[in-house]
Amino acid sequence: MKKKFDVVALGELLIDFTDNGISKQGNTMFEANPGGAPCNVLAMLQKLGNTTAFIGKVGEDLFGEKLKRVLEETGINVSGLVMDKDIRTTLAFVETLKDGDRDFSFYRNPGADMMLEEKDLNNKLIKNCRIFHFGTLSMTHKGVRKATKKAIKKAKENGALISFDPNLRPPLWKSLEDAKEQVEYGLGQCDILKISDNEIQWFTGEKDFDKAVRKIQDKYSIKLIVLSMGKDGSRAYYKDLKVEKSAFVQKKTIETTGAGDTFGGCCLHFILKYGLDNLDKGKLEKMLTFANAAASIITTKKGALRVMPAKEEVKDFIKAY
Repeated sequence: MKKKFDVVALGELLIDFTDNGISKQGNTMFEANPGGAPCNVLAMLQKLGNTTAFIGKVGEDLFGEKLKRVLEETGINVSGLVMDKDIRTTLAFVETLKDGDRDFSFYRNPGADMMLEEKDLNNKLIKNCRIFHFGTLSMTHKGVRKATKKAIKKAKENGALISFDPNLRPPLWKSLEDAKEQVEYGLGQCDILKISDNEIQWFTGEKDFDKAVRKIQDKYSIKLIVLSMGKDGSRAYYKDLKVEKSAFVQKKTIETTGAGDTFGGCCLHFILKYGLDNLDKGKLEKMLTFANAAASIITTKKGALRVMPAKEEVKDFIKAY
């Protein structure tokens, strides 16, 4: 049966207030960028010609309305987006540090994204996707955690591949032990894992990435693990293969928000194209090169959701580089 959606993602949709210089009065100015990792992934997939839908919750407020409009503009199906009359849309303030890394302050106590419940789930979307994607921000609190687990179960029952990106944000967890438990759950469910260098070291306690990946592979049956390493590029681990590609480092980088999501979205695009059962070294190299390039482009722009690069832009960038 042909599925209507290539990828359905569940999770947070919020406003990232990103540092945008200093005003004449000497105050920090923030720009309201639409954000949330799952939707960033969908925006990249949508830009590459895939059909996508989002499941999540925002407040019935100024920011919630704005976010809904942005998703519609981007082409992401919003029939799974719930508006909450009582709880405000989640906000995140993002400070860019001198080395280009970021510090987050979340206003989410509670925020609408964490109030998604099982009864809010749009089962039509879940049954009708080729890949179901999620992260751990929808696992931080009991109600939304139950909803996430129910959605994963339904997606699996309907033959979807499961994609997981832990996207760890320590300030949002009561404890990192709790976070670790939910990451373990995600690893036990997924066919595709996108994980960052610092997340895999934190989770496995291994400094060496190959050892860290082996630890995960020995315990969980994950078909493809893609590891993003920032300025050091990325790796893919598939069956007995390990493929590595260096990053496209550029002087024009202003911030790294959304780079990992852009990378992850590109990887899912290649899986939609080639499937997960017959990948080889050539396909994995092509996938990582394209994903690294797209991620590099996004570091030269503010925010991510609205400014994902088109396929031709990425190809031209690779040629010129």
